[in-house]
Amino acid sequence: HRIKLLSGAKITYHLVPAYGCGVPTFPPVLSRVVAGEDVRPHSWPWQVRSSLNVSGRWMHVCGGTLISADWVLTAAHCINDRNRYRVELGKHSLRASEEVDCLDFCSNDIALIKLSSPVTLSDTVMPACLPDRDFVLPHGSPCYVTGWGRLSTSGPLADILQQALLPVVGHNICKQPDWWSVLATDKMVCAGGDGITAGCNGDSGGPLNCQNPDGSWDVHGVVSFGSGQGCNVFQKPTVFTQVSSYISWINTVRNIFTL
Repeated sequence: HRIKLLSGAKITYHLVPAYGCGVPTFPPVLSRVVAGEDVRPHSWPWQVRSSLNVSGRWMHVCGGTLISADWVLTAAHCINDRNRYRVELGKHSLRASEEVDCLDFCSNDIALIKLSSPVTLSDTVMPACLPDRDFVLPHGSPCYVTGWGRLSTSGPLADILQQALLPVVGHNICKQPDWWSVLATDKMVCAGGDGITAGCNGDSGGPLNCQNPDGSWDVHGVVSFGSGQGCNVFQKPTVFTQVSSYISWINTVRNIFTL
């Protein structure tokens, strides 16, 4: 399928027949383990993997989030219009042969991928919900980053999709000089920073998943950057683009391309 790349960053989400948003058929097994862990298969059914064709071999590039049957949310720094990408949905293991849907395809580090035709939603492929416009997560909110990024700063990429608990760090803390200072803007979400657990290279573009009281999941963040000193640096939490700050932009873009 062809895709259009649109970079920029609450959308009114319209439920689709049989499958809504943010409620996995196979709920994730949530734990408070210190580091990341293998996920329950297909428990994050909106997780997207994008890869780039390098000398005939598809190499992992970034993560992403399915937000409807025909739109994927990712980071602007993950894509450009010079390369051809493959987007995979319903993936668990990068080594195992699984049935997946494959689709060709800053300061405002957020992008939308428009699919030329809707994907078929199923128990293993369904969208995450989006938060209310300008909603700010409270400090300490228990959210989860997911992805196939490196297991440590210089370690290998994960074979199995990983999840890790990253409590949100409030803006008033993340902006302090010994944290991220002025690099942490009000349009970003900081999470983690304990020096043990964090997103890493290869997780970019993937979601920060936060659960609502009704049990559904919103994607509140898009993995944007971390410390150049390594993936697990104390008081340098993983920084995400705050999705709630870009709801109007998402609405506008989606409306333009549905006319």
